[in-house]
Amino acid sequence: MKNTPFHQKTQTKNNGSDLFKDEFKDIAPIKQDKIPPQRFSIKQNSGLRQKNYKDLAEIKQAAAAFEFSDGFEGHFDINQPLKYVKPETDSHEVKRLRRGDYPPDLILDLHGIKKEEAKYEIAALIHVAQKKHVYCVSIMHGKGTYVLKKSIPNWLIQHPAVMGFHQAPKEWGGQAALLVLIDLPLHHAKY
Repeated sequence: MKNTPFHQKTQTKNNGSDLFKDEFKDIAPIKQDKIPPQRFSIKQNSGLRQKNYKDLAEIKQAAAAFEFSDGFEGHFDINQPLKYVKPETDSHEVKRLRRGDYPPDLILDLHGIKKEEAKYEIAALIHVAQKKHVYCVSIMHGKGTYVLKKSIPNWLIQHPAVMGFHQAPKEWGGQAALLVLIDLPLHHAKY
């Protein structure tokens, strides 16, 4: 039985693995380090997303730089459409808003947003409008409980970049929205 082909194959296999072990007997195995690999979130993996988050952070920071006061209340005639003209601004510009001569280039929809968050969103909108040289923006506050409709005009008249606003014409939201004129740096208006 020792001379059967099966026995010879087994013997050759054993000799092959023994030869392998003999060749590598002086080599020590490498110890695996125990530091887990760093995991990156989806935000960190995408360069484009990182840029978007950086832009968003800049906008939020700019929004936080201007704080609207809830203690300030302007006087608005309840029998007239809601409007405001900054003292040094030409009142004709706000009349043009009323007629719809200035279509808004940016629209902020505040439906479903809480009052405190709305403050930051409005400040961010004004910042972006100035950065992108947008002269007219629309703020849609809705009708709802009138919390935002009452607060937004009081906030807007506090911001130095707001030249004026008027209740939007029907095509831009009517009583549920305001069109706002933004004072652009160096007065580089689009119109």
